[in-house]
Amino acid sequence: MKQFLALTLVLFLSSCGIMVTYDYEKGTDFSQYKTYNYFDNMQTGLSELDAKRFFQILDSQLQNKGFTLSETPDFIIDVKSSSAYKPKPSSSVGMGVGSHGGGVSVGIPIGQSSVTRKLILDFVDGTTQQLFWQAVSSEPTAPENSPEARSAQFQKVISKLLEKYPPTK
Repeated sequence: MKQFLALTLVLFLSSCGIMVTYDYEKGTDFSQYKTYNYFDNMQTGLSELDAKRFFQILDSQLQNKGFTLSETPDFIIDVKSSSAYKPKPSSSVGMGVGSHGGGVSVGIPIGQSSVTRKLILDFVDGTTQQLFWQAVSSEPTAPENSPEARSAQFQKVISKLLEKYPPTK
């Protein structure tokens, strides 16, 4: 029984992290992309302060991977973000009568309300304007976090977003 509870706890804790999915245009020669920049007037969905944190960390991690910010980029980056509020589950009580007697059920809420942030990172060819790579993350977030905690969370999210770029074939 203790092993079951330990396994359940591990699965629960691991499911609360950052989840990322990746997609890319098959046949793309990723070695041709060395310089980048951002789309003008992006509607990121982030606050001004969060956008500043996000782009500083993204620039740092891209440069650590060997990419250079350029006015004539090989690829252009678009960032979109949205948040969703999930309310706390409500409890319920139900009664039923069947052919063999009655029954009573009580629902007990498990969990609490939460906010989930979805971030989409699109890489678009600078010449053809065609999307060639995309990463989408989903993660629980706490809007009341301190600036330091927000930066640390962006560090984790961006690391996961860029983890499989460029993709290995």
